[in-house]
Amino acid sequence: MLYNYRDCIEKFGSDYMMKKEIAAGTLYVQEKGVYSTSKSASELSVIMLKHPNAVCTGKSAYYYHSLTDVIPDHYYLATKRTDTRIKDSRVIQSYIKNDVFEQGIIDIEYKDTSLRIYNLERMLIELIRFRSKMPFDLYKEIIRNYREKVYEMDFYLVEEYADLFKNGDRIMDTIQLEVL
Repeated sequence: MLYNYRDCIEKFGSDYMMKKEIAAGTLYVQEKGVYSTSKSASELSVIMLKHPNAVCTGKSAYYYHSLTDVIPDHYYLATKRTDTRIKDSRVIQSYIKNDVFEQGIIDIEYKDTSLRIYNLERMLIELIRFRSKMPFDLYKEIIRNYREKVYEMDFYLVEEYADLFKNGDRIMDTIQLEVL
């Protein structure tokens, strides 16, 4: 189980007691401010604990939703525009308008890690919006996998998300041509 510093202080009572647990070998330091009851923890779990307000998006979300088999080279996280900058070389951060940020956030389990991630419908909108910024073969692979999941998706929700953006009609036209 992973803990941040505040959780450890709450659980063990003080910084001194926490350091005694570390010395005894019942608590392990994973990174600065991240502690675990096991010797090792997944990097994804550590990233999600360190950034609880962030949401998985981009290449990370496509991978965790099984829309691609390309393992992302970074963790792609979205935050509100008013949030602070994430200073971690493993993370690529994108800022999203506060009124659009909360739309489509779900929690999923991925290899014993709880992820805050955008749902399939929201990620389809993001795919169309940013298709020019990703390699063409990756884009085509994701579109092909979306075609297989078309009956699992709620397209009323897709339309609702598309309406949140200024070029929503063009996004829906592209979805009609590419996916349906």
